[in-house]
Amino acid sequence: MGRRTLAVIALLALAFAILTGLAVRSGILSTRPQQQTAAVGGPFQLTDQSGRTVDQRLLKGKWSAVFFGFTHCPDVCPTTMFALGGAEKVLGRDAEDFQTVLITVDPERDNVQQMAAYLANPAFPKQAWGLTGAPEQVAAAAKAYHVYYRKNGEGPDYVVDHSTITYLMNPKGEFACVLRHGLSPDEIAQKVRAAMKQGSGATSC
Repeated sequence: MGRRTLAVIALLALAFAILTGLAVRSGILSTRPQQQTAAVGGPFQLTDQSGRTVDQRLLKGKWSAVFFGFTHCPDVCPTTMFALGGAEKVLGRDAEDFQTVLITVDPERDNVQQMAAYLANPAFPKQAWGLTGAPEQVAAAAKAYHVYYRKNGEGPDYVVDHSTITYLMNPKGEFACVLRHGLSPDEIAQKVRAAMKQGSGATSC
């Protein structure tokens, strides 16, 4: 192998080493495994079904199933609330540390009185909060949870298209996992218990 060839190989090796070092420093390549976190949740200020102003501290100290919906919803919302109510029963004593938080995406119709009446359904969770507020307050909460919603139609019978997933938040108020729509009460309870076993800082279920 000639000197010129060796020089070219050495030059290429040096260039590769420099590029690799730059990639590591910039984070493109890493010598250490990076922890993946989901930026779900954040500050909000809303009003509960009793008229009290609440914020994200409502989630502290309990496992919270956070769902965005509305009281005139014809299908997804009641079935989700029925499933969470059933899960609460399945959890038994563990349900003392579990709550459901329904945040409306229809503040135009879902005032405090409407939220209270809706949550009075005996099949819905007993430990449940119904949160509403000004449109900009609801929009801020939805943005924090990456929730999509959009008014569809005109007149008093309009509907609101919206995301259908429920977020399980740990007692620190941080995201643990997604509870997809369609899970049975038993499946929800199983996921909640799996998170509970990891402790208050759980990041999965």
